[in-house]
Amino acid sequence: MIDEKSAAEAARKQDEKYINNALVDVYENIMRYEELQIRGSRFRDINARELHIVHAIGLHDHKTTTQVAQEFRMSKGTLTAHLNNLERKGYVERHRNAEDRRIINLGLTRKGRLLYRAHDAFHRRLVKGFLAGMDDDDRQLIKQALMNLETFLDEAQTKK
Repeated sequence: MIDEKSAAEAARKQDEKYINNALVDVYENIMRYEELQIRGSRFRDINARELHIVHAIGLHDHKTTTQVAQEFRMSKGTLTAHLNNLERKGYVERHRNAEDRRIINLGLTRKGRLLYRAHDAFHRRLVKGFLAGMDDDDRQLIKQALMNLETFLDEAQTKK
C-alpha cells in the first residue's frame, strides 16, 4: 500500500513538473509566434503589447481608458503612453464622452479594425489547432482547467 502511494505521489509530481514546463513553453512559443506573425504582416509597426491593447479596445465597445488599464492591470499613465503610440500610428482614436467630458472613450480606426480582425483570426487558428482531434469531453476538461488557472491568477493578483 505504501509503495502504491509513493508511486502515485511520484507520478503526480512528475505530471505537475511536465505541466509546468509545458505551460512555460507554450506561453513563450505563442508570444514568439505572435511576434513573427506581426513582423511578417502589414502591421509590423506595432508590438505585441500594443496589439493586445487594440484587441482589448474591441470593435464596438468604446471602452474607457480606465477599463482598458484595469484589464491589463497597468497604470493609466502607462496605458496613455501606449495609446499615444497607437494613435500616432493610426490604430486608435480617443473620444470625449458626451455625458461626462472627463471620460475618454477609445475606438479603433479603420486600420485598427483591420488589425483587430487579423489578430482575432490568428487566435481562432490557434484554438482550432489546439483542440484538433478532441471530443466534447476533452474540450470541457480543458475549459475547466483553464477556468481554474484563470481563477487562481485573478485571486493571486488581487491579493497584492
